[in-house]
Amino acid sequence: MSDSNIVICPACATANRVPIERRGAGGTCGRCHAPLFSGAPIVLTAANFDAHAGRGDLPLLVDFWAEWCGPCRQMAPAFAAAAQQLEPAMRLGKLDTEAEAAIAARYAIRSIPTMILFRGGREVARQSGAMPASAIVGWARGVM
Repeated sequence: MSDSNIVICPACATANRVPIERRGAGGTCGRCHAPLFSGAPIVLTAANFDAHAGRGDLPLLVDFWAEWCGPCRQMAPAFAAAAQQLEPAMRLGKLDTEAEAAIAARYAIRSIPTMILFRGGREVARQSGAMPASAIVGWARGVM
């Protein structure tokens, strides 16, 4: 078992090796010097999705959403609050299904909001429908 994790920078998508015992201390990217953890969901795009979902060691919880979706907008503050509780054990990200339709199609997103938990590039759990922060945290920890 390794004593470090690969953490993908939310700003530049560079892989950073972070000792497990120092992961909770935050840290900055070795390339761009941005904070590795902010306690807020990151914006996922075609440019950074695969890096976060597949190259990093942290599980990635993705909220697939759209601007026009009322339940998505309702759940956004709860998802942000969940990020504060779940980081640095996992990364949380939001993917706009309208802007990134190819990624939404790749994962057969049929209803939104839908959350998918990825580990090692693979989908390990999926949940559809708006949830409060406590339910998001409980569900994520339960399937992690």
